[in-house]
Amino acid sequence: MMRKIIVAAAMGGLLLGTAACNTVKGAGKDIQSAGQAGSDAINGK
Repeated sequence: MMRKIIVAAAMGGLLLGTAACNTVKGAGKDIQSAGQAGSDAINGK
């Protein structure tokens, strides 16, 4: 019984960790594209 709870908690933590990692990666890409757009506007591209 206790082993099942530990395994379930570990699997849940792994799933949440993976989802958070993808979220941070997506936010980084959004910030990068916004910076590029600002740079293009300043340089007149």
